[in-house]
Amino acid sequence: MTFVQLIDCKTSRFDEMNRLLDSWVEQTKGKRTATHALVGKDRSDASHLIEIVEFPSYEEAMRNSNLPETDRIFREMVALCDEMPTFTDLEVVRDEQLNRTLAREFFEDLGRADLDRLLERIADDYVDHDPANPQDTGVRAARDEIAGWRRAFDFSFRIDGQLAQDDLVCTRWTWTGRHKGDFLGIPATGQECSMTGMTWHRFRGGQICEGWWQYDRAGLMEQLGVLGQ
Repeated sequence: MTFVQLIDCKTSRFDEMNRLLDSWVEQTKGKRTATHALVGKDRSDASHLIEIVEFPSYEEAMRNSNLPETDRIFREMVALCDEMPTFTDLEVVRDEQLNRTLAREFFEDLGRADLDRLLERIADDYVDHDPANPQDTGVRAARDEIAGWRRAFDFSFRIDGQLAQDDLVCTRWTWTGRHKGDFLGIPATGQECSMTGMTWHRFRGGQICEGWWQYDRAGLMEQLGVLGQ
């Protein structure tokens, strides 16, 4: 279970504290078990800092605390603080990465959900980047693109992996479909086919506002009997 430690301190020597944290990152390279570290400064009190450090588990946090580098940096940190820092240990019981969830739901519904409801997840000024197509702009272009794939295939996506950073979500997927209608001038073949790909989505206000697609279109065309003939 993910474990988070909050370090609450007050210091008037922020620049020195920042350099100290940089030193800890450098000195523990290849040893530390922390996966994410975030420092926040109180807007109403610039001397008040909270560091949030994330670990895969409590046990991994303890391993990190037992590093000699961590102990040395801690003692130097205390010397920079106006008062003794406090520590809060938290077991994470809920972790909602909302944009990642929205991206997953979008792919799960792409081949089957009511189109109007699906398009509610796409911003009116959506921009699509697909190397196989000219850049499409707007929700109407997205509607036409999705409708075209649905006319050509019965299809679904399997999510193979996701990463989220800031307002971006990267989804690695496997697409499977049955060719049931015209696709780029190719009449329906009834062929079962599949391809893998990766999509970056940018989110704004709970909607997808931009997308970058990479997928094995050549492999799909080969399965439909177009390439290699």
